[in-house]
Amino acid sequence: MQPATHSPYLLFDRNKWAELRKSEPMTLTASEIQQLKGINEELSMDEVRDIYLPLSRLLNYYVNSTKSRQAVMMNFLNEELQKIPFIIGVAGSVSVGKSTSSRVLQALLSRWKENNRVALITTDGFLYPNAVLEERNLMSKKGFPESYDIHQLLQFVSDIKSGKAKVTAPKYSHSVYDILSDEQIVINPQPDILILEGLNVLQNRMDYPKQNKPAIFVSDFLDFSIYVDAEENYLEEWFLTRFMKFRETAFNDPKSYFYSVSILPEQEARAIALNVWREINRKNLRKNILPTRERAHLILHKGKNHLVDYVKLRK
Repeated sequence: MQPATHSPYLLFDRNKWAELRKSEPMTLTASEIQQLKGINEELSMDEVRDIYLPLSRLLNYYVNSTKSRQAVMMNFLNEELQKIPFIIGVAGSVSVGKSTSSRVLQALLSRWKENNRVALITTDGFLYPNAVLEERNLMSKKGFPESYDIHQLLQFVSDIKSGKAKVTAPKYSHSVYDILSDEQIVINPQPDILILEGLNVLQNRMDYPKQNKPAIFVSDFLDFSIYVDAEENYLEEWFLTRFMKFRETAFNDPKSYFYSVSILPEQEARAIALNVWREINRKNLRKNILPTRERAHLILHKGKNHLVDYVKLRK
């Protein structure tokens, strides 16, 4: 651990953070880790052992502490203890690897001795359908705060936190680039832990336009929050590489929203990807996502090859 003068965070380099794993055993196999990683991401046994095992150990402490606090409260009120799910928010830029981090944490947390039931939901499902975005001239701002049905997202998180037995969420397809109107994600039975992953999970009052500003925010429901961070030049590189790999795979499906890109010459497709990054994702990062970083309880900072090089933990 390194001292961080006048900072609300404790700073750990990779080696110091890895030591906090203690004797926690590895519960994932090499083949399982291979299945968890996203396209164009490096995820090795070393990365899970050095970064995610210590993090899952820390989160287990937080979960147990929260359960104890809830038990004290119910005892004070002389009421029967009610199970209230622990909610973890995972934020960060497009292409930084939020989804992979979330999947790894889901796998690790579900294998603790308590045998937690861990659900994973992305906020993509709470984007307005493309028809609504087009009607409101927001297709070029997909992922910006105003492109989400924030009230529907808040209702979902509120239902989870209130202990509702069966909760549904909209389903989003990255292939068709839209909400699947005839499909839903069903969370039943109630989870012990919910991981909520998305660009917007740490946004609050100052981030929403006046006409769509809710009274409460997703961040109000989070018990622990993680921001996955990287320098902008890496984010751009990772986005372009991922986009071009999708051009050779998922985009080849005629039903894909980006099918037309798959039949373009490589140079033209790359130019489109660069434009999407600079005109949508980079603007959203600078204006709406990066300013939320210091609201997180923990920051995972990635360097080259998606490897975490340091961790910051709020004091």
